[in-house]
Parts: sequence; structure tokens; C-alpha cells
Amino acid sequence: MLYYNISALSQECRSVECPAMLKLLFVCTGNICRSPTVEGVFAAQVKRAGLADRVGVDSAGTHGYHIGDPPDRRSQAAAKRRGYDLSPLRARKLVADDFAAFDYLLAMDREHLDIMRRMAGKSLGKVALFLDFAEGLAGAEVPDPYYGDTKGFDHVLDLIEAGSRGLLGHIRARHFALTSNDITT
Repeated sequence: MLYYNISALSQECRSVECPAMLKLLFVCTGNICRSPTVEGVFAAQVKRAGLADRVGVDSAGTHGYHIGDPPDRRSQAAAKRRGYDLSPLRARKLVADDFAAFDYLLAMDREHLDIMRRMAGKSLGKVALFLDFAEGLAGAEVPDPYYGDTKGFDHVLDLIEAGSRGLLGHIRARHFALTSNDITT
């Protein structure tokens, strides 16, 4: 099983000084369950697609409950079973500067989406619900597994993998589509 250590991928896009990259920020409540899992899964998919030098990922929480903490051990265990290493990640809080620094800011549920929309100002068009990119799941939310059992973390990972596949397809089509100039004969 391949293990993706995503720390190198995500560190590169944490500032505005990364103009060549398309930057995505995934947001949940405390940044210890859902959003770091999306960060790890999506970073691995981006790397497999050969776009790690063109797409940067990060995650944050709408609340500062866990700033500096690693992802929840159950999130890490579920991710590790599928080949993702979330251990380098640390929680941080969503800040106003994120709306200028990132091209996509994706919420795990409608509560996050509402908070983000209130903060977005002129960047409202960058904010969306993550699962709107998953085939057959538009409008759905990634549920918070924090108060549940292991099955909840596995279910969340299923949704996140589906959302990540759809999001990567969207990004490839919208931002990295081949043109006739890219094709050599």
C-alpha cells in the first residue's frame, strides 16, 4: 500500500506568494477530522495525477478549538488504512487572508458554508460546498464523525474520496485542459 506524506505538498501553498499554483482550502469546524482528511486524500490524488507542482492544498477550521493539534487519531487511523498519512498536519483556524490566498475554499457542511460566505467579502465566488463536486452527491454534506464510532470515520472517508475524485476532474477540465498547443505530433 502506498503512503502519501502530504506535508511537503501543503506547506508550499500556505501563503499568497505562491501565484503559479492553484490553491484549495478545505474547511470544517475544528480542523481535526473532516478537512485534514480531505487535505490528505486530495493531495494524494493530485500527486498521482502529476499535478503536485501546480495544485496546492491546505485545511482549516471555522473555530480555533484545536489550533496546533494533529488530526483526530481516528481520522488518522481510517486514512492510514487506505494509504494516507495525515500525521504531519496541524489544525489552524480560517482567517480573512485565506480568501485572498486561495482559489477554492470548500466547506464540509452548510454551517461552515454560511460562516465562510459571511467572511468572504468580494471572494464569495471562491466558496462552495465540497460534495457539490462529487457525482450524485451535490448538496450533500460530509457529516462530522467526531462523536461517533469507527464506522463514521470510514463513511466520511468514502465521501471524501468520492468528492476528491469529482473535484480533481473539475479542476483538470477547468484549469489544466489540453489545448491544441499542448499536443505534439
